[in-house]
Amino acid sequence: MALKSNIYDIFKLAFEQRCVRLIVEAYQTSLNEKIIQLDWDENDISQELYEKIELNPRRLNWNITVVRELYLTITVNKTKGFADRLPRIDLRMSSINSQLECKYYCEAKRIKEHDSRLKRAYIKEGMDRYISKKYPYGCMVGYIMEGDTEKTIEGINTLLNKDNRKNEILKTKANKFHNAYYESVHLQIEVLKHFMFNFT
Repeated sequence: MALKSNIYDIFKLAFEQRCVRLIVEAYQTSLNEKIIQLDWDENDISQELYEKIELNPRRLNWNITVVRELYLTITVNKTKGFADRLPRIDLRMSSINSQLECKYYCEAKRIKEHDSRLKRAYIKEGMDRYISKKYPYGCMVGYIMEGDTEKTIEGINTLLNKDNRKNEILKTKANKFHNAYYESVHLQIEVLKHFMFNFT
């Protein structure tokens, strides 16, 4: 049983790396093509990145499917209208290989250096949903629409400090696919990964 678990863990890690590469390449392509506008809504940006992932030939080579705006299945009282109240996540990538299925989720939020409301939403409507396990295994993606990446992260960390969550601040880490990469540590889920995409 331990061998099967170990094989799954290796497959899961390799799959995650491929998903990260796809989302980062979609971001880089969108920057090169200068398509994304600073006044776009979060869903507009997610749709553009989704389309870039769909067109990436690596996705087919790696047998990865991608879905945007996915309703998540959770245990709820199934009464009229329950499906509309299910949580949604921005992107899901999945792959089935030799009877192993992996899924990787990305929750995206628009943020600006000088907008505390958006930074607070990044925490409450993004990070906290992973921490509470409302969202399954995946990462946060910050769409920076104004300002400097480091100063925007400092602003998020300031809000976490104000909420007595000093141990959960975002810290810079190395990532072979993207420079603006951070991790936060949480008791409930251990590490949450953050990719910052600056469109300014």
